[in-house]
Amino acid sequence: MDVDLILKVYPHFIKAAWVTVELSVLTILLGLVCGALAAAARLSRFAILRFIGAAYVSVLRGVPALIFLFLLYFGGPQIGIQLSAFEAGVIGLGVNIGAYMAETMRGAIISVDKGQAEAARTLGLSRFQAFRKVILPQAMRLMIRPLGVNINAQIKGTALVAAISVVELTYTAQRYIGSTYKPFEMFLLAGALYLFIITLTGKGIAYLDRKVRLP
Repeated sequence: MDVDLILKVYPHFIKAAWVTVELSVLTILLGLVCGALAAAARLSRFAILRFIGAAYVSVLRGVPALIFLFLLYFGGPQIGIQLSAFEAGVIGLGVNIGAYMAETMRGAIISVDKGQAEAARTLGLSRFQAFRKVILPQAMRLMIRPLGVNINAQIKGTALVAAISVVELTYTAQRYIGSTYKPFEMFLLAGALYLFIITLTGKGIAYLDRKVRLP
């Protein structure tokens, strides 16, 4: 174990870790937006919206995220889409995780007892009001933990952007391995930083879950 080498390159890994955090935050936010829209589409009364939502979920869950990244970054210029590596990473990973989040959200919504909506309608609430005031608050409590699983998976999944040369933790580890020939130390340091980020995220999700948990 070359501790001196780890201490020497550590600042560069910290800088790369911030890129990983930034990438994680942006892709998760995009995923939440895409997931909410897709879940709403899949629960819509309109067949065309249900078809679009189902197609989005099916395609994005069926195509590996790495392939989607390659399509955006390497194939995009052929059809006039010019994206930086970071932009392609955010869009590719965000849209991809959105398909998984959509199913998490939809599952939480449909798990709420249908009698709740019927009771709300009986009290004079419109369909939208019943959903916003009765169904959604209960579904939010149910979806936090599953969304937390999606979020942790997404943080680890940001390592895929190393394949398109985004300078985050995995890419930085690979770059230093090429010059130091010390893969154990480099990947150990990168892994420790990933673990630190995911541990903090997990604690935040657990705190939020406790705050909104049903009594």
